[in-house]
Amino acid sequence: MTRTGRPQLSPLLLTGLVVVVLALIPLGYVVVATVTMGPHELGALLWRARVGELLGNTLKLLVGTVLVTTVLGVGTAVLVSRTDLPGRGWWHALLSAPLAVPAFVNSYGWVSLTSDVQSYLGAVLVISLSYYPLVYLPVVGALATLEAAPEEVARSLGRSRTRAFLTAALPRLLPAVLGGGLLVGLHVLAEFGALQLLNYPTFTTAIYGQYRSSFTSNAGTVLASVLVALCIVLLLIELLARGRRRLDRVGRGTGRRPEPVPLGRFRPLALLGLLGLVALTLGVPLYSLTHWLVVGSSTAFPVGDLVGALVSTLGLAAAGAAVTVVMAMPLAWLVVRRRGAASTVLERAAYIANALPGIVVALALITVSIRVVPSLYQTLPVLLLAYAVLFLPRALVSVRSSLEHAPVLLDEVSRSLGQSTWATFRRVTLPLVSPGVGAGAALVFLAISTELTATLLLSPIGTDTLATKFWSASSSVQYGAAAPYAVLLILAALPATVMLSRQARPQEVSR
Repeated sequence: MTRTGRPQLSPLLLTGLVVVVLALIPLGYVVVATVTMGPHELGALLWRARVGELLGNTLKLLVGTVLVTTVLGVGTAVLVSRTDLPGRGWWHALLSAPLAVPAFVNSYGWVSLTSDVQSYLGAVLVISLSYYPLVYLPVVGALATLEAAPEEVARSLGRSRTRAFLTAALPRLLPAVLGGGLLVGLHVLAEFGALQLLNYPTFTTAIYGQYRSSFTSNAGTVLASVLVALCIVLLLIELLARGRRRLDRVGRGTGRRPEPVPLGRFRPLALLGLLGLVALTLGVPLYSLTHWLVVGSSTAFPVGDLVGALVSTLGLAAAGAAVTVVMAMPLAWLVVRRRGAASTVLERAAYIANALPGIVVALALITVSIRVVPSLYQTLPVLLLAYAVLFLPRALVSVRSSLEHAPVLLDEVSRSLGQSTWATFRRVTLPLVSPGVGAGAALVFLAISTELTATLLLSPIGTDTLATKFWSASSSVQYGAAAPYAVLLILAALPATVMLSRQARPQEVSR
């Protein structure tokens, strides 16, 4: 409170508020543009058969993809972490590797070989194969931190190994599963490139078509507002399912590692299933790229363009990841360490912008920059802000997950010894959450390196990335010309993917 008796915002809450205000600029643009239409025009544009068709397509894709990625992510994580599967380390690396293959490159691989995937089932298949690591990695990481004591107690009470896992361990995996599922859902709502290649119409592809015809398309703005509403519903579902449970602990329980579950006669079946999954996620796109590099009539290797696009991609991805993680830190701290209505609202608000396709975010920032600060139009700061708006949830989920498992008791002990809040954060908390910070930065790096529409509209003149070069060729059905840029995209994403894989190593089990 101030001397006048008025409530005063804490610096942390004020910082979080600033972050959310910046993240909500595109949403504000959509809301203002929608409201200014007037009820008659808004109703005419909203209550159309086309909107109902797009809504049905988007919801079907959302539900199907979240279900498939959850089953794949949780199933493979448990198989790698809790069984006597041979070569667990190799399988972990292979199951993480699809993050290095952008969804639109994966779609390019499938579509360039067969048109049969240009359907609902094909879209669910390809998108799920691209995004299931977003569930797999956090579940593997959560399994590695679970103490063995609750399961051992359940086993001592006569429960089977499977039932002990389901009742004692699985509930503690819920935050990781929900966080991963939320990321998948938000990315499905905002996915454009892969769905455009798969010829599966959703709100994002329709919005792109509307804005291509006119930057001030009211029909496109109405579609964007429906997309935001879907995002809000998804966030509310995740919030209700997560609840208010706390997961932090001190120590590692009994210190004993869980016994591996013997696969027995199911081992060949498990190995065959994993091999088939890897063939679908990595084999198809890599085979397609090799095929078009060898036989493509448009195949060329312009060294100057390739090197320039690679340097631009790495530089933008690194800068954008740093900005996004810095913006995510105060929000994660508020929602974990300062639980309350205000922190929850700020965190949920930060997620909403992720449902907006890159083209809407870009157009909103173009409009605001031209009207408010014209000198910022088509400059690096605006592009980096667009990246932060689009990918803040990726960093936020990872940082939040680490903070939830960092014991509050250690912070309290540090402050009781005379350390300031900043010193406690720097010396105690930051080392504990650094794996989550690194994982969040790697996730954002991967996302930025493959971002397409916002980069096309906001990048400074003369700036080309691997994604924009690839899209220019692939959208013109020049598969051979697109292949070299796709290969470099995968190579550029590999270091971040390896980092994520190592951050979420499967737990060692005693034998």
